[in-house]
Amino acid sequence: MHVRERLLLCSLRCVLNVTRGINKFGSSLPLPEQVLNKLNVKRVCQLHLRFLHTIVFIQSRQRFALMSDLESPPPPALAGEKRTCPEDEEQDLPLKKQKTEADHGNRAAPSQDEETSCLPEEEAACEGEEEEDGDTFADMMKHGLTETDVGILKYVSDHEGFSGILKERYSDFVVHEINKQGKTVHLDDVSVPADTEEVQGEEHQPKDDDVLTEEQKKQLGDLQLYKNKEGTVSIQVVDDTKEKRTLIHKAIKTQFPGLETKTEEKDGCRFIVAYHVAGKKALAAPRKHFWPKNRGSFCHFVLYKENKDTMDAINVLSKFLRLRPNMFSYMGTKDKRAITVQEIAVLRITADRLAHLNKCLLNLKVGNFSYKNHPLKLGELQGNHFTVIIRNISGTGEQVHQAMTSLKQTGFINYYGMQRFGTTAVPTQHVGRAILRNNWNQVVDLILKPRPGAEKEYLVHCREEWAKTQDPEAALKKLPNKRCLEGQLLRGLSMYGKKNIVTAFGLIPRNNRLMYIHSYQSFVWNTMVSRRIQAFGLKAVAGDLVLRGTTAHVLSAEEAEQHSIHDIVMPLPGFDVIYPSHHIGDGYRELLSADGLDIDNMRHKVRDYSLAGAYRRIIIRPTDVSWDVIQYDDPRISLVHTDFEKLENKPAPVFNTEGKYRALRMEFSLPPSTYATMAVREVLKLDTSIKKQTQLNTLWFN
Repeated sequence: MHVRERLLLCSLRCVLNVTRGINKFGSSLPLPEQVLNKLNVKRVCQLHLRFLHTIVFIQSRQRFALMSDLESPPPPALAGEKRTCPEDEEQDLPLKKQKTEADHGNRAAPSQDEETSCLPEEEAACEGEEEEDGDTFADMMKHGLTETDVGILKYVSDHEGFSGILKERYSDFVVHEINKQGKTVHLDDVSVPADTEEVQGEEHQPKDDDVLTEEQKKQLGDLQLYKNKEGTVSIQVVDDTKEKRTLIHKAIKTQFPGLETKTEEKDGCRFIVAYHVAGKKALAAPRKHFWPKNRGSFCHFVLYKENKDTMDAINVLSKFLRLRPNMFSYMGTKDKRAITVQEIAVLRITADRLAHLNKCLLNLKVGNFSYKNHPLKLGELQGNHFTVIIRNISGTGEQVHQAMTSLKQTGFINYYGMQRFGTTAVPTQHVGRAILRNNWNQVVDLILKPRPGAEKEYLVHCREEWAKTQDPEAALKKLPNKRCLEGQLLRGLSMYGKKNIVTAFGLIPRNNRLMYIHSYQSFVWNTMVSRRIQAFGLKAVAGDLVLRGTTAHVLSAEEAEQHSIHDIVMPLPGFDVIYPSHHIGDGYRELLSADGLDIDNMRHKVRDYSLAGAYRRIIIRPTDVSWDVIQYDDPRISLVHTDFEKLENKPAPVFNTEGKYRALRMEFSLPPSTYATMAVREVLKLDTSIKKQTQLNTLWFN
């Protein structure tokens, strides 16, 4: 063993000893010898850093009942979490997120599965190399929001709540997309569909396996798996014919997705040179491939992912396939800290190329391939089916039964979840309000000003520099990566000047900018729905709104008798909606007026920020609701049988009827743009804000 390896091993032992000392719940981590035997030195270094960050984080995670909504950024994954690709199962911790230039043009406004507390660009570029430790995170959350700050006040049921831990492991939250035909999407087939046109005429041609030698396959495999990212593999063409060269090109691209080839001549001999598409030699435009006329232009497939958000997954696929991310289409984004299954479509990429990626993808799996003539469109899904594990519950069997029966029969208030409003001391709805008021100096101030609570050091220095000098170029120099939201705004200010803030603000991606005003709409909607429930309870009354087709209709007293609370909608403020005719409608006007806005003039000077408004049901009743209380002894084991495990013929988890811990396993389906943690909130009767959960966690340990 080398000296540096021995030093790392010693360091890991120390870290493990400290970790075991503070972990009151008996969670174990792999022995360092096992880690060292399986991983190279570079990987051990990465693990070493992650262990250091985990020490102070474990306390806040173990009893964090509902630390985050569907989209919360995860802490470092503890050892023992499942991994998707069989070849990668020996890696006990996830690799660092690959850095790619994400194309967010296909990204819709945040859905129930998308993180909004950390903006897409900000998450990709500003999270830095480290996770926040537990103390830092708790300190930051002292200044965060609670549910009452964003209008989340009411419950629909009167059962007694109980405590539990949501998303203790990312495998405790499983999401299956429900497509527009109403079918729940599953990954259950990784075979490649037959393509008759490609098969014809190839019967007498050599197979791909016959073209490459075992040594060449080994070299190409190493190149494909990033072991020599910038290197090349040269294969001499012995019998130099066009047909032979074509077979070698095809064999490499088919068997080793992520590699590109070209023909070079050296010393009078021709060579096929293979190189990785992620390397510097992949800058040329992608080659055009033959595409049969009778085949649909789009390959639809099912994407299974673990602990990755949708854009991260698509960036990985696009890098291996040498495509722009906007060549992929999907019906909705899914959250990161979960296991999710959804349908994806990609233009003119064969199922064979996609299927070969399964041997080199980490935390991803693709399958259920088919060819169609259309892409997928955002929002055309019917919803999502959730399997949620709430661990270490305190409720009795009767309490659980009452809570779940109420959820099944009555439902929950369709509030916008906490992640819609950010996690710092400057709520996103405040920025949205400033945009709508056309107060651009305040917009810049809210985004860039120093704020209470802990932040990454470089952001603190950036904000301090801005407050001190108001110099965008000086503040920009404090950021190591300029692609975060603050960096994009500062870059715009340095380019266009502080007198042209609207143009400078436009450098922030459109969906991120719109998130601010959507956050303000969501705040207004939450507040007014709480007032509506407080005033009239769970029944339809005269003056309420219902939808007839796509048009809102005001109910009369007689019509209200024919409707239930599940028919009632409330408007998000805008220029193309009507409001309830009872006093709650007047409350909209009063609330917007207090914020300096005219409810009769919701059009903005900048077209992007004009609000048309929309209607949203105030009560959602989940479908396909089922639940059971399970007992288990090992907190590290998965309590869900996933699609990937079924594909691998792995047995379903077995539960101990006399287990040490109790968990509530609940399943339900929800329509799009509905927050599943608001359903969990109704069951547990707990504040889902990070601030509140951090306070409870701190009290518990003290």
